[in-house]
Amino acid sequence: MSFDLRMLGWTDEFQAGLPDGAVPGRVARVDRGAAEVVTADGRHQARYGAQVRRESAADPIALPCVGDWAALTLLDEGRYELARVLPRRTAFVRGGVSRDSRGGLSGDGQGQVLAANVDIVFVAEPSMHAADFADLGRIERLVALAWESGGRPVVLVTKADLFDRGLDDLLADVAIAAPGVDVHAVSSISGEGVGIVRSYLGDSRTAVVLGPSGAGKSTLVNALAEATVMETQQVRAADGRGRHTTVHRQLIPLPGGGLVIDTPGIRRVGLYEMSDGVDLVFADIEELAAGCRFSDCRHTEEPGCAVLEAVETGELPERRLNSWHRLQREAAWMARRSDARLRSEETRKWKIIHKEMRRSGRGRP
Repeated sequence: MSFDLRMLGWTDEFQAGLPDGAVPGRVARVDRGAAEVVTADGRHQARYGAQVRRESAADPIALPCVGDWAALTLLDEGRYELARVLPRRTAFVRGGVSRDSRGGLSGDGQGQVLAANVDIVFVAEPSMHAADFADLGRIERLVALAWESGGRPVVLVTKADLFDRGLDDLLADVAIAAPGVDVHAVSSISGEGVGIVRSYLGDSRTAVVLGPSGAGKSTLVNALAEATVMETQQVRAADGRGRHTTVHRQLIPLPGGGLVIDTPGIRRVGLYEMSDGVDLVFADIEELAAGCRFSDCRHTEEPGCAVLEAVETGELPERRLNSWHRLQREAAWMARRSDARLRSEETRKWKIIHKEMRRSGRGRP
């Protein structure tokens, strides 16, 4: 089976970065130490070359990821080797954040790329949730990461056919949590909204679908593909939680053009090297902050705080301000962890250099 690389997202920009003699391929799936890549002449398994192994050992961000474009080398035995990952146009990166035994943040400051070279980030949140109808905090977090990735976030309130009443109110609440972002109700079973989702993926655009287990991501991908390309499972009736059906990320070309990356359910997503993502998600708070008495107002207890006044009048939901504080603290914490890791790596590098200089005698006066 042959593929038109242009329909897979290949551009002149990627072509300019391709080494002479290399074969371009797009990563469709990643396994341990190897990747399934799509080239003009079909699908192939490609082992990682020495440069890829070396770079990814030093920085997990350099690991090949679904959606990456790669430079492949054809070996004498007829198989491909993934020699190099081409520079990414966009990348959805989550931080290595977890909770420690005391409930605080812990981690190594390193990140993980969930999808690369994506144009659209579909944030899927199920309308029928166990405790509440939508996790607005999770939506804010994923949308912030989507903005930071360079892709365009779109929020999909899935399983709309199971929502008896109040769907418009739910969509309004979600729109407040994601200002400036398109929000759509979708039912993959009834077909509601599937056409709208497909309209974002004309030509060679690539989307990734992110959300918790049970959000209906794989069912949506099957509806978009007009075939069963991903397995699905029912949500557990006891607690309303979904089961992990998708256990790996996979790039799927769609009929009529466009590609979509299905992902496993996400339990915890940490921020990573944020610059503008949180500010874009909380544009309403940024706008209110312009009216604060102090330019460095933290919106906690300062006099003349326009943000706190908006909370008191009901203009701004208190939940939203609390979420802003939480993400700001986490982004600052991740920045400190990242800086500490970089300083440690730089120190280690210079120790190696000095050791080599002493060994060779160049460091002697």
